[in-house]
Amino acid sequence: MLKKEARLITGGLSAPSKMPGYAYNLPAQACITGEALVKIPRSVCSGCYALKGRYRFTNVKEALKRRLASLGDPRWIQAMVVLITGERWFRWHDSGDLQSPEHLQAIFEVCNQTPLTRHWLPTRERKFFKNMDPEEVPSNLIIRQSSHMINQAPVKSWPWSSTVMDDGSHTCPASKQDNKCMDCRQCWDRSVKNISYGKH
Repeated sequence: MLKKEARLITGGLSAPSKMPGYAYNLPAQACITGEALVKIPRSVCSGCYALKGRYRFTNVKEALKRRLASLGDPRWIQAMVVLITGERWFRWHDSGDLQSPEHLQAIFEVCNQTPLTRHWLPTRERKFFKNMDPEEVPSNLIIRQSSHMINQAPVKSWPWSSTVMDDGSHTCPASKQDNKCMDCRQCWDRSVKNISYGKH
């Protein structure tokens, strides 16, 4: 499969300016847990960045819809492998989130077939891996379960987590370096149990 065909099947990858590599995004409107949280003041999803700014452009909305629709294509795994192979770092869902257990298993297979790529998946959809042993997660993938509220403590039910803080205690250095990862790779690092981001 050629990359051109793979992009047509999947809707292509996104390229967040903050990241050291590519990502894959879905419409924030399709977030399952986020759909409820966005209505709750002081939730991490309240004022979601993926519901404003460039995400409101027609061409961006259409691209996000194509990616969401592509999840049901039987060629999706192979196409994602074609697009990701050769990348050192990859982020799942710079907007949007997991849609189903089948979606998560498809991501696992993509990770298994791209062993030289380090994958990071932040999510609020704990129900899709609630009974999963962390050992079942491909070794080149880290799933970070995100706390729902600003200044909320890290979750205890999963070994890797992320939080959002507005009290200056965040550990993500991006706010001090032009909102970019630069040489930081904490999010992909399994030895870092929790990453705390500054509210933006």
